[in-house]
Amino acid sequence: MQWRNAGSSGQLVSVLGLGTMTWGSDVDEEAAREQLRLFVEAGGTLVSTAARFSDGQAEAVLGSLLGDLVARSEVVLAVSGGTPRHWSGGRLDASRKGLLDSLDASLSRLGTDSIDFWMAPSTEANVPVDETLAALEYAYRSGRARYVGVTNYTGWELTRLCSTAGFPLSVHETEYSLLSRRPEDEVLPASGALGVGTFAWAPLGRGALTGKYRSQIPSDSRAASDEWAEYLEPYLSGRAARITEAVATAARGLELSPAEVALRWLVQRPTVASAVLGARTGVQLKELLACPLAPLPAQISEVLDEVSAPR
Repeated sequence: MQWRNAGSSGQLVSVLGLGTMTWGSDVDEEAAREQLRLFVEAGGTLVSTAARFSDGQAEAVLGSLLGDLVARSEVVLAVSGGTPRHWSGGRLDASRKGLLDSLDASLSRLGTDSIDFWMAPSTEANVPVDETLAALEYAYRSGRARYVGVTNYTGWELTRLCSTAGFPLSVHETEYSLLSRRPEDEVLPASGALGVGTFAWAPLGRGALTGKYRSQIPSDSRAASDEWAEYLEPYLSGRAARITEAVATAARGLELSPAEVALRWLVQRPTVASAVLGARTGVQLKELLACPLAPLPAQISEVLDEVSAPR
């Protein structure tokens, strides 16, 4: 496992992170235990979770494993704040109250007095930026969060926040993969200029870049369920499918798996500190953690750049 500084901070994180979005729902406690064990044994440190995942159950499961399976000091916790507004179509409450309430709840469920990276979600139009900054500053100044950042911001939003804040913002968590290169338009250039590190979620294109959906949708996969079908559909057809085929072709030529090609491409991109994996099973996670992450041959990387370039 490789480690990198997250942005201009002094905190090292593993270049592959462990995501927990489905812990407490699709992934039960025993499966989560196996994933965390495999991750730590492979040298992984960054574990990403959120107050909203499985209505707080993801954090509760993770908290039950800290101090039992692994010491709290051996992991770097990255937590996205904001509580769901159940009365408004599931939108996040990113007000100062909503953010700080979620921080208190996260600390309680995780069984810790501080979070390593605490991140505010993209604000809604009716939430003043001053409220977001006030919540982040309180968390940072009080020591409840060692570092703070944001999730799913646009480039101009990130620039505005960083230029207004009187404290450092260290990380930005955003979707980024060969199938989702929109961050390259504004977000990554802004992050590079501001010294903000990138935690890339869905680095395998929500699973599509593993190649398992190329010919058909396996009956036991997430894409076969009604709950996940809408989430995955944009990555399974049209231009996305052609990009996946290009990745599979490169993988055959290099004698690698498609997932390894996709990860090796991603972790060499500017500002990327960690690619956050969201495996469904321990077997899947073990295979991903075994991927050597050396740079791809320049010619292959250039072809993938061209094929997947944003339009």
